Amino acid sequence: MANRVKEMQTVRAILQLMHRQVSLNQIAGQLQLARRTVRKYAKLARDSSYQLDQLLALDDPSLCAVMYPPAAPIAPDINSRCNYFVSRMQYYAGELKRTGVTRQLLWKEYQRDYPVGYSYSQFCHLLAQHQRIKQATMHFEHKPADKTLYDFAGSKMHYTDPETGEVKAVPVLIGVLPFSGYSYAIALEDATLPQLAKGLNKSATWFSGVTRYAKFDNMAQVVRRSCRYEPIFTEMIQQWAMYYGMGLLAARVRKPRDKPHVENEVKLVYQRIYAPLRDRVFFSLAELNAAIEQQLRAHHDEPFQNETFSRRQLFESQEKPLLSPLPPTSYELKHKVQAKVCQDYHIILGEDWHHYSVPYQNIGKLLDVIYDTDTVEIYHLHQRVALHRRSFKRRGWTTLKEHMPQAHQKVYEQRGWNKEDFLQKAASIGPDTYAFLEALFQSRTFTEQCFQASLGIMRLAKTYGPKRLDAACRRAMAFSTYTYRIIHTILHNNMDKEDLPAGQGDLFQIPEHENVRGSSAYE
Repeated sequence: MANRVKEMQTVRAILQLMHRQVSLNQIAGQLQLARRTVRKYAKLARDSSYQLDQLLALDDPSLCAVMYPPAAPIAPDINSRCNYFVSRMQYYAGELKRTGVTRQLLWKEYQRDYPVGYSYSQFCHLLAQHQRIKQATMHFEHKPADKTLYDFAGSKMHYTDPETGEVKAVPVLIGVLPFSGYSYAIALEDATLPQLAKGLNKSATWFSGVTRYAKFDNMAQVVRRSCRYEPIFTEMIQQWAMYYGMGLLAARVRKPRDKPHVENEVKLVYQRIYAPLRDRVFFSLAELNAAIEQQLRAHHDEPFQNETFSRRQLFESQEKPLLSPLPPTSYELKHKVQAKVCQDYHIILGEDWHHYSVPYQNIGKLLDVIYDTDTVEIYHLHQRVALHRRSFKRRGWTTLKEHMPQAHQKVYEQRGWNKEDFLQKAASIGPDTYAFLEALFQSRTFTEQCFQASLGIMRLAKTYGPKRLDAACRRAMAFSTYTYRIIHTILHNNMDKEDLPAGQGDLFQIPEHENVRGSSAYE
């Protein structure tokens, strides 16, 4: 009763403002009501047989009868069996939603309460007919360039981290223009606000423009508080919409049929993208998204069923020219935090717990960190000291060599050694040096065992020159001895300057003797 009194006070306030010829939008703003609510009462007032001043003169019961007309009575059915079934229809429909309740169970209860009722087959038929009526769908007529519908796909896609072998599941954001069916899909690192902003920016670039409105599902990243009439959106999504000049709309909670086109597009994405890529292995998010775009283009070029034109043709001919132009740059959501440089000359970005290097001279200083989804900028007293590409690897490390002290750089270089680099440097010195190093690598079981010796041999070129080193390697190969020490001994004793005597390479050959068995003795 108290609620009805309060509602009548609201109705009278609306009627008074209408009588003063205040617009409906202004009434909604003054009374803090949804515009839809104001329009509903205004229509009831206009459809009644009373003028506004006459309505205001009525008492509350009379005004309530006008503004809340009674529902039309349902004509009784002559068939009592049908009447009973109809009276229980809502109960049966509700019970079917409960776990474990079946039509067979409900029919047995129906037979117990009404023994002369319908058979099981007729009971199921009437129940299904009622369900079809309740689940009637509505046809939506969409205008070109009016709305973009966004939603996350229920299933995630995957890529493999090449360093750890970890298979990462990533959400997929889908946007669709309902008039043409032209759509966009992108896999994101996660579903947080910064990643959502990145995906929305990419979709605007893909469409080469923006529509009047962006309509979202009631996802937590977008809608801070759900409401059927006036949902409250998060600050970030409002800033994004204002930047692109778009209005924001939200579907009703748990009402997927409010956005049938994006729901249907999710199914098409499963069929046209997920299914063709299901057996492929991707080693980065960029590689995965490149494959998604390739499948999207094929999807858009395929003609509609029973039509001669495709989604791309419809989009480019009728919708793309009506889109609003994009701003010069994409919307950027940047965060600013402060971080102290640790003794290992890295700062820690707490959102991912990832370590980023800075010049070691900044150890112990408090620096400003400004980051978005792509880059991490680090400042000291408004001077940028480091710039990194954003990494989302938790507890990972991003280190630049130039940020290290000299001693650490040498260790870093050592960690980056490989056989190909040493052979390439040896080839630049001379063919005998290259041949010696190649034989050195073949003489060891593990390649890494040769790195230190190879580094020492390369450094001898700085002391004795490339020509002498090449000659020393030629002399050492004659003895089939592949060590750093023999090269150093040859150069130190100037043996590389002497001619290699004929047969010198046979000095260490085992002479033939009747007491020495050869390999043939073991066959």
